[in-house]
Amino acid sequence: MMMAFGSSCSSVRTSNTCNALLKELQQMWTEIGETEADKDRMLLELEQECLEIYRRKVDEAANAKARLHQSIAAKEAEVAMLLAILGDINLNSPVQSDKKAKSLKGQLASVTPLVEDLKLKKEERIKQFADIKSQIEKITCEISGYGHIVSSVSTLNLEEQDLSLRKLTDYQSNLRALQKEKSERLQKVLDYVNEVHTLSSVLSLDFGKTVSDVHPSLHGSSMELVTNISNSILEGLDQAILRLKTERKFRLQKLKDVAGSLFELWNLMDTPKEDRVCFLRITSVLGSSESEIVQPGALSLEVIEQVSAEVERLTKLKASRLKELVMKKRSELENICCRTHIQPDPSTAADKTNALIDSGLVDPCEILANVEAQICKAKDEALSRKDIMDKIDRWLSACDEEKWLEDYNQDDNRYSAGRGAHINLKRAERARIMVNKIPVMVDNLISKTLAWEDEKQKLFLYDGVRLISILEDYKRARQHKEEEKKRARDQKKLQDMLLAEKESIYGSKPSPRRSNSFRKANGYQAYGNGSVTPSPRRNSVGTATPELLTPRSYSGRQNTYFKEMRRLSTAPLNFVAIPKEDTISFSSVCGSEPESPPQA
Repeated sequence: MMMAFGSSCSSVRTSNTCNALLKELQQMWTEIGETEADKDRMLLELEQECLEIYRRKVDEAANAKARLHQSIAAKEAEVAMLLAILGDINLNSPVQSDKKAKSLKGQLASVTPLVEDLKLKKEERIKQFADIKSQIEKITCEISGYGHIVSSVSTLNLEEQDLSLRKLTDYQSNLRALQKEKSERLQKVLDYVNEVHTLSSVLSLDFGKTVSDVHPSLHGSSMELVTNISNSILEGLDQAILRLKTERKFRLQKLKDVAGSLFELWNLMDTPKEDRVCFLRITSVLGSSESEIVQPGALSLEVIEQVSAEVERLTKLKASRLKELVMKKRSELENICCRTHIQPDPSTAADKTNALIDSGLVDPCEILANVEAQICKAKDEALSRKDIMDKIDRWLSACDEEKWLEDYNQDDNRYSAGRGAHINLKRAERARIMVNKIPVMVDNLISKTLAWEDEKQKLFLYDGVRLISILEDYKRARQHKEEEKKRARDQKKLQDMLLAEKESIYGSKPSPRRSNSFRKANGYQAYGNGSVTPSPRRNSVGTATPELLTPRSYSGRQNTYFKEMRRLSTAPLNFVAIPKEDTISFSSVCGSEPESPPQA
């Protein structure tokens, strides 16, 4: 309304001015003396000129309005296009909402800043897309192995490309996936390169040449600068690692073979520890698995050649010392057999092996291997005989205690108060307990030996004699000994009865002289009460009790074993036998007494 009032006021002022000018013009025409016809004609011309001016202004205003509509439409189309490119399709144009509220110039003025803002936003979005696509293409080239990277800006069609946030999010997701793949590939390449470095160090190979053969970019650059992480690089590194592992396995096996010969020669020749110190590194390598060997140069060709040279040196030295080694191993075999009371194999006796080696008919290595096999066999048999040998030792110890006890019982001064008497008394008590267990020991030993023979399907020999025969002979000898002891005790009782009868008749004891002569004649010793006890005469030829046959009595006389058995079977097993002349002397003494009663 204010605009209408202003326009009305301006029109009134213009009309007043025009009327004033028209009056002034008519006055001037009058003064000039123009006719009425001329005045009407000039007024008509003036009206036509004013009309043309108005018409021209109207046309100009119409053209300006059309241009404004066109500009507004172009701006709206540009806004719509930008909104479509940027993905904001659902956003209503602010021009449409302000058409009724604003003039055309106002509408154009309101849409122009929006267009500029959208253009700036588009430029920023293009930069974002260009940056992401550049990274994507760079990573893609690194993964694919191509070195040329095409600029993303030149390939990006600004009018046709989708610059929406959804598209940007898709590119970002793709970029993150590629970055993750790149990181994994870089880590894989790093692991491969580190493994190649370790294997090259172990094998003493040129690491730079190895990785350069795969790709030059892998040598002399850090992993951050690696621009080629393609499948071909990974496959090349994998093949290189496979070749290095194959070479490591081959060298390790070769080193084991050579070192095995070296250790065998060391053991064979008893090489001192100080000569083995320089090869301790090899020993530690052989005790590890392939994956555990990481020491630099552990499987180098120099190490293998060093071990091979040592093996060759010791092999030459072995040839000169082989005879000595054979003798040493034979001595070891004899020591084992001696400790376990086994007869060593006579085929490898010292004189025979010396003759064979000197003759050159047999390889000394074969003889040495034969002796070592016999040592292993002897050790195995000694292990299987251990239980029985322990029982034999306990039995022999009991037999020694039994012999000591017999000597102790024959000592007349055993109960004296001398130094050490109480110790011997205690030992005698223990010895009696042990001696009483001897029969059980022998029976258990026989059963154990028979079980061993059934299991091994061979005889249990003790210094070349069957142990069962020794034990059975011992049992028979012990039984005969017990019988002779019993017979001696019965004979002593008979003599005591005769003496007691004589004393009851004559009331006197034998004179010392006769007692002494009686002892000397018959081998008995008289005591103060007139009783006579036997004085054992051990191992007297023909009449004495033979020594109990134990494994010790068999040792050293294996060849005379059966002759000894024949002698023992024919000799009388009499521990306290009285010779015939002693018996006659005893009767004559009894009968020579004047007080002897007449014979019935």
